[in-house]
Amino acid sequence: MKLFGPCLLILGAILNLLALFMLLPVGFSLAYESANQIAFVLSATVTSVVGIIFLVIGKKYPMEQMQPRQVFLITSFAWIGVSAFSALPFLLMQHPLSLASAVFEAVSGITTTGASAMVGIEHYPKDVLLWRSLLNWIGGVGIIGMAIAVLPFLRVGGMRLFKTESSDWSDKALPRAQSLMAMIIYAYLLLSVACFISYWAAGMDWFNAINHAMATVATGGFSTTDNSFAQFDSLTIHWIAIIFMIAGAAPFVLFVRLMVHKKFLFLRDTQVRGLLTVIGVATLVITTHLIMTNQMDPLQAITMACFNLVSIITTTGFVSGDYQTWGQLVWVVFFFCMFIGGCSGSTSGGIKIFRFQIFSGLVKEQLITAIHPKAIISRRYNNKLISSEILSSSVAYMFLFAMCFGALTFILAFTGLDFVTCVTGAAAALMNVGPGLGDVIGPAGNFSSLPDFAKWNLSVGMLLGRLEFLTLVVLFSSVFWRS
Repeated sequence: MKLFGPCLLILGAILNLLALFMLLPVGFSLAYESANQIAFVLSATVTSVVGIIFLVIGKKYPMEQMQPRQVFLITSFAWIGVSAFSALPFLLMQHPLSLASAVFEAVSGITTTGASAMVGIEHYPKDVLLWRSLLNWIGGVGIIGMAIAVLPFLRVGGMRLFKTESSDWSDKALPRAQSLMAMIIYAYLLLSVACFISYWAAGMDWFNAINHAMATVATGGFSTTDNSFAQFDSLTIHWIAIIFMIAGAAPFVLFVRLMVHKKFLFLRDTQVRGLLTVIGVATLVITTHLIMTNQMDPLQAITMACFNLVSIITTTGFVSGDYQTWGQLVWVVFFFCMFIGGCSGSTSGGIKIFRFQIFSGLVKEQLITAIHPKAIISRRYNNKLISSEILSSSVAYMFLFAMCFGALTFILAFTGLDFVTCVTGAAAALMNVGPGLGDVIGPAGNFSSLPDFAKWNLSVGMLLGRLEFLTLVVLFSSVFWRS
């Protein structure tokens, strides 16, 4: 119990905080005379009671210096526990979802994947829609904290490269990692408010502006209708979304540096430059294709191409139409973009940009040493040395991703789904993208028609992708449980 005591203590605190968020939609239930007041109050009560029980048990075991095994457990239990209890409102609301769909929706929201198992979203009460957006928003700030404070400590997937991000501050500016996290939350709040005001000023009603602001900054992708952003005709709204999706996919420590040191260092960051380069090249290809095939005028073409590509690359999941009708070239571009993520320390998922940049550097190194075998090359990234430990953990991450991708694709195929749905569904879940490709789960569809067995496995896939694979997989290792 000494191993689990601190885990229960922290999980209990997190569940009580989640219970407070569950009470927020109650106001909408009362204002709009929804029948879901009891559902949210009961969900909050159950969550809080379980959280208090965990706190009482956890306090019996004093928390000493945290060991790696405990951090692995806390991280995994926190995301699984929050996902499980977040499903309660979907099970207790007036028109409840099935257990598999409720858990799928909750996991998708809290991992900011944005895939939905709900049909006719616009017909659901506002309190339910607000809860979905809140899950995105809560998950977004949790992802940033995990990427900055937890994964580098656990040496997961090459994240050790960013270990010093929490200590790159002078004592006068920002003394400790706790202060850094507080400033990140403050930056997250400011971005959310700025996004809301921008949407509202551009013509969104206040409710849509609130919901889409939370989902945009969190790169979550939950919308208030089945049509997602296709419900908005304004190109201005689309460009506002593009700006804030990119902001959500940028390292949040750069926003803190902007607030503390008043220095705009975004374009100096290797990750940000890489992200913008990928977005620019992909947008140019799709825009050129749309104009040359006479499908859209230039302004609409660049807007629609940039919006949907940014949404996929930042793993947000918003769509502004069925881009599958644009041609086969578009299918290919969007498929490969599903595997590209945002920056480390951001709210986005996917294979982070820095991993592609590190591996491209290794390829360049191999080319140089093939010609000059005795050449001595210094491996650096963002002016930091790349150790063999970082390289090995990055390779392990890619191997685990490939194994999980193959296994999940095979499991989906076992349920009788078609090839495109299996492959892109697995990619969308593991990369936390949201929509897949094809007639079933493509931008014009959703995951509601999938068998429950597929939904359960996709839920596991979303958690695996969000926790960078190793954090969850290590729990099934015998080495982990040896005393």
